[in-house]
Amino acid sequence: MSLEKKNIAILLGDPSGIGPELISKLLSKEITNKANIVVIGEKKILENGNNISGISNNLKFVDNFDQINFEDENKFFLDISKGKNHNYKIAECSKESGESVLEALNLALDLVKENKVHAINFGPFNKTSMKLGGNKFSDELHLMAEKLNVKNYFCEFNVVDNFWTARVTSHMPIIEVPSHIKKENIIKPIKLINDAMILNGIKKPRVAVQALNPHAEFGTEEKEEIIPAIEEAKKIGINADGPLPCDTSFITAFKNKNHDCIVGMYHDALQSGLKAFGFDRGVTVQGGLPVPITTPAHGSAFDIAGKNIANLEPTLQSFKIALTMAENKFKNG
Repeated sequence: MSLEKKNIAILLGDPSGIGPELISKLLSKEITNKANIVVIGEKKILENGNNISGISNNLKFVDNFDQINFEDENKFFLDISKGKNHNYKIAECSKESGESVLEALNLALDLVKENKVHAINFGPFNKTSMKLGGNKFSDELHLMAEKLNVKNYFCEFNVVDNFWTARVTSHMPIIEVPSHIKKENIIKPIKLINDAMILNGIKKPRVAVQALNPHAEFGTEEKEEIIPAIEEAKKIGINADGPLPCDTSFITAFKNKNHDCIVGMYHDALQSGLKAFGFDRGVTVQGGLPVPITTPAHGSAFDIAGKNIANLEPTLQSFKIALTMAENKFKNG
């Protein structure tokens, strides 16, 4: 196994969406030569992606990871077909699509646990198909955390143009949010995003923290919980700042480049700003897991699947982040 390059598992994404065609294009890019690549999936799904993209990738096919020798080549396809030759319909959720995604993902996570893979980059999944296929978790992040026996705090990061966001609460009714805005809950994503950005090459991340209430004035949470969390972060060496009013936070931090990331209190306070500035360039990073795991932030995009018009940029950026974080995390081989 090459000690110079890191081993990155690439998953094709939902076979009925734009994932296979995007991964086909990604594999043709020069940057993928900077890692040892193992694509995991079914041969026919890869072929379908290649047919759509018009690109033929030079991958060596194997049936199990032990057949891989990265000293000889750096791009392999680990075929999980096992004789299956299913015809996945474009733009259609299905149990079969979900099962294929889950099989590839679980194999990649097993390789992480065996220290054979340093990062995972995946094409967009479809949550409905995954549920039909047997996923019992609310999202893929919780599935990954359970599979990898993660006991520490974890959360999702969203990234545009290398500007990162994390949130204290996520998918919950807005009426429930204030009860979760506690110092101990706020400091966790601050620490995690700071560590993740260091892995991504930012030596001293400038971490902005959003307020909860309008203008950071109309309530008690800023004074009682958010400011104390910021002060604690500063005491342990984190370059934290805030609380910034939500309505101007992205202008201050992102547009004016005064910060490298924002930690917000609830979903829409972050996602509205981030998507307004770069919906077509978003990347999702699964934070708090043993290895970097990244994907484009958009979905499986059934409406354009098979048309060869999907924007490669988020997929390319997600691979770059996985590569950089893996190189920095596993510098000693």
